[in-house]
Amino acid sequence: MSRNIIEIENLNKSFDKNSQILKNLSLKIKEQECIILKGVSGSGKTTLLNLIAGLDKPDSGKILIENKPIIKMPDIHLSHFRNQIIGIIFQSFNLIEHLDVLQNVMVPLIATKLSRKEQISMAKKALEIANIEHKSNLLSSKLSGGEKQRCAIARAIANNPKIILCDEPTANLDKKNALLFIDTINKLNKLGKTILIATHDPIFDNLEFTTRVIQMKNGEIV
Repeated sequence: MSRNIIEIENLNKSFDKNSQILKNLSLKIKEQECIILKGVSGSGKTTLLNLIAGLDKPDSGKILIENKPIIKMPDIHLSHFRNQIIGIIFQSFNLIEHLDVLQNVMVPLIATKLSRKEQISMAKKALEIANIEHKSNLLSSKLSGGEKQRCAIARAIANNPKIILCDEPTANLDKKNALLFIDTINKLNKLGKTILIATHDPIFDNLEFTTRVIQMKNGEIV
């Protein structure tokens, strides 16, 4: 039986006194699940992903990843842990435009103890999985929207993370590229990755490989 890789208990987050984004939210996610977090803008999906990634801190509650309480980690340890365990695919891609595709994908590998040869090898493997290896020497600023998304996927998986977080990953894609993204996520899930996708895109409805669709509304699971 799969073990829980993420455990969230009584999570609360506010940005001011009149705006509580998450309300006593609890959630357990097993290894190799592919979960869709559904909800309109402002429902708390992105905030939840940011907290799981350790990019922000909650007001109260617990977050365990691989049984480690990430909220209590010093920032430098958390950054190292996140780089090893979590890959993030941002809505706006967040590529470094003056670097080529291969260099962008190598960014999360810089902090590792791998040799440059090993870093290049891992980056090229990620590019192959994301089906963007043929653009490896092209500046990321020259890529189309779909190509930028595939480059972002490759960067997210370059370090072979166990967990992949996707924030509105199809918001800037046409339907063809959105379907290509879904195919890639299916492939990554079959490779054993645990995947969380925050979206309100109906293209994610009724996918065969997703384990759960979790509806969020006003900072709560409904």
